[in-house]
Amino acid sequence: MKIDYYETLGVSRECDEKTLKSAFRKLAMRYHPDRNPGDKEAEQKFKEIGEAYEVLKDPQKRAAYDRFGHAAFENGGGGGGNPFGRGGFAAGGFSDIFEDFFGEMMGGARRKRADGRERGADLSYNMEVTLEEAYHGKTAQIRVPGSITCDLCSGTGAKKGSKPQPCATCGGTGRVRSAQGFFSIERTCPTCQGRGETIKDPCPKCHGQGRIEEERTLTVNIPAGIEDGTRIRLAGEGDAGSHGGPAGDLYIFLSIKPHEFFQRDGADLYCRVPISMTTAALGGEFEVSTLDGMKTRVKVPEGTQNGRQFRLKGKGMPVLRQQTTGDLYIQVAIETPQKLSKRQRELLEEFDKLSVDENSPQSHGFFARMKEFFEGIGGNNADNSKN
Repeated sequence: MKIDYYETLGVSRECDEKTLKSAFRKLAMRYHPDRNPGDKEAEQKFKEIGEAYEVLKDPQKRAAYDRFGHAAFENGGGGGGNPFGRGGFAAGGFSDIFEDFFGEMMGGARRKRADGRERGADLSYNMEVTLEEAYHGKTAQIRVPGSITCDLCSGTGAKKGSKPQPCATCGGTGRVRSAQGFFSIERTCPTCQGRGETIKDPCPKCHGQGRIEEERTLTVNIPAGIEDGTRIRLAGEGDAGSHGGPAGDLYIFLSIKPHEFFQRDGADLYCRVPISMTTAALGGEFEVSTLDGMKTRVKVPEGTQNGRQFRLKGKGMPVLRQQTTGDLYIQVAIETPQKLSKRQRELLEEFDKLSVDENSPQSHGFFARMKEFFEGIGGNNADNSKN
């Protein structure tokens, strides 16, 4: 027993076209075979959703269904035969519904052309590169499993020496028309599935599909300056189409490995460098390596504070497809001495006795302000208690 079409889509019988379409879209996305590979229950649910929407989206079919129910689309039901084809929707029309909404949904749904040839599925490939490779760019070779055009039949699907013949049912148009009363219904030809031709002697290598499964080696050019999440499209490098249809595309999704020393923010690079307390106090310099393979010396002025940044202009990442480059920011972290010897401790204690406020203006100013602040609060509380 068939479930009520309105229940299948989860809508009321009074719903408008917008609500009907929205409900169909959500359910179709949820139960689409590409999202539920191998799930027969989801596949059946997907078919039921398509059948229900095929009827309810058409005002005339919906009116007939509201009046006669499922009997409107069965032989002898609803007053004289079924003008819509067995099962409530025409062959071929089911896939057309989803094409209207999703086109290349999820990058893998195949599109059927007017002549019945199907476009090959789009493929995706995840590639991880280092920050150095993103800086310089690279040429990489990848192996991609998928389908290619059959070389034995050149994609026709017909045995070598033969060729597809015009479909006798539709006369080569791929569509058939039937009339019932005031209605004239055109649907995809059930014999050739819209291709307009049939294959009597299929190719023994591809079994009439026009394509075979084979792993290919492709060369990919990674441009300098790519960012994490960059997508590269290789047109026509996806799965081959069936029955001579066009091939899909290959999308390469790039991710960048975390670097041991550099962090990236757009075109700029950041590096945290620890320096000794004496270098920060007395001044000095240190050497850092950059992604361009060079070494740069950074001068540290006397009295450098923890967290100070030094900008190395033009030492960051190149900007994709532009003649500009970001900057490299070096942030110093002052390291406190550990495991002091007796003499080192004596020198530091002597230095501490000789220190004046001008040697540590920030700490002196902070504690002076804090003392003044809390003394002010205490004074106000004392005045209030007298009142």
